[in-house]
Amino acid sequence: MPPAFIHLKVLLPFQIFAEKTGVSRIVAETREGSFGLLPHRRDCVAALAPGILIYETKADGEVFVAVDEGVIVKTGLDVLVSVRRAVGGTDLGKLRDLVEQEFMTLDEREQSVRSVMEKVETGFLLRLAAFQHE
Repeated sequence: MPPAFIHLKVLLPFQIFAEKTGVSRIVAETREGSFGLLPHRRDCVAALAPGILIYETKADGEVFVAVDEGVIVKTGLDVLVSVRRAVGGTDLGKLRDLVEQEFMTLDEREQSVRSVMEKVETGFLLRLAAFQHE
């Protein structure tokens, strides 16, 4: 039987970041730690933490991709990775620094929007609770 290879697709909200065939292994990071995917591993779904996604092909060797939080889905020999942001590179140290600077810290605007949304949600829940007591 010929060796099986994974078909990897990394999806961003509005485009395909990468699509690779002939992938022999993938290593991804979750909040619980990193895990590996081989072609004949059982199907699975996992939530990804911001970190480094590693995949290996015969042509490219080991490739590193800095990814934001997202999800990874393995079905058969197909692996879909859906993340908000992704950046590829060959220098693992620079990618790790990029993840820490860009992906793991929220910018001021995003924090402000989240704060406003929390206030709106709290107000809605208080009004709903008052309405139920009337």
